[in-house]
Amino acid sequence: MTYEEQILHILSKVGERGISVSMLAKHVYNMNCTLFSQPDMQEIHRIVQQYLLKNSKSSQSLIESTGRRGYYRLNTSNNAVARQLMLDFREEEIQEEEIEEEKPQQDLSLSLFDDYLS
Repeated sequence: MTYEEQILHILSKVGERGISVSMLAKHVYNMNCTLFSQPDMQEIHRIVQQYLLKNSKSSQSLIESTGRRGYYRLNTSNNAVARQLMLDFREEEIQEEEIEEEKPQQDLSLSLFDDYLS
């Protein structure tokens, strides 16, 4: 996933309440940290901030400010793409939950008392 996709995914999860730029940057940073590489936190914060500012300029933009300074959310009231993103991510989560529920759990534990009961 690219940074932009990760930002949109996180914004779709937080919903109407929005999220601060610093928290969003931390989430993106954590999504990209691995055992062998760690991105620069200041660089990710700068990328996230620029992306949010660039995509929240008008009332028809994909992202909007919540009214609190530094908090953003998807603009679901004036942007059809944002509404579709919310639906796509929700459907994806539902499908993942259904897959997990369909797998029956097999009991692989060993019984200590099978030899004594027979």
